[in-house]
Amino acid sequence: MDPTGAYRIAALGAEHAEQVLAIYQLGIDEGNATFETAAPTWSEFDAAKLPHHRHVALDGTGQVLGWVAAVPVSDRCAYAGVVEHSVYVHPEARGRRVGSALLHALIASTEAAGIWTIQSGIFPENASSLALHERAGFRVIGTRERIGRHHGVWRDVTLVERRSPVVV
Repeated sequence: MDPTGAYRIAALGAEHAEQVLAIYQLGIDEGNATFETAAPTWSEFDAAKLPHHRHVALDGTGQVLGWVAAVPVSDRCAYAGVVEHSVYVHPEARGRRVGSALLHALIASTEAAGIWTIQSGIFPENASSLALHERAGFRVIGTRERIGRHHGVWRDVTLVERRSPVVV
């Protein structure tokens, strides 16, 4: 990782695939990021994520420090302005406001597209993600108790959302 601490936000593309999926797997391996047990293939990831709402943070050497991406919550037209997102930061890049920069890029791209709600489900044990989202203007909607099993253990998920003050 670039020791200067500088980074920039860019569109997430195929050229970032290997590093993005490696960061995803690191988050999976930590145990409090997702119900997933393995990162998808690039083609699965690419097909699922909305192309205009995925961003990477790159250091001065082009190394991916983190990523954010969104998916539609439903194909029903009533939910056209609602997306669910994921944000992952490489463990060595944490504490540098990379997650905040990525969330702000996502907010900007979604608002420009007329999306009024960004939501996510976060394990309650992931206190740093909950704090990151609160700082970015997300609010806790509630906790879905014992919503799914993760490695044989029932897990709760805290639902957070950000309603755009711009898109009405």
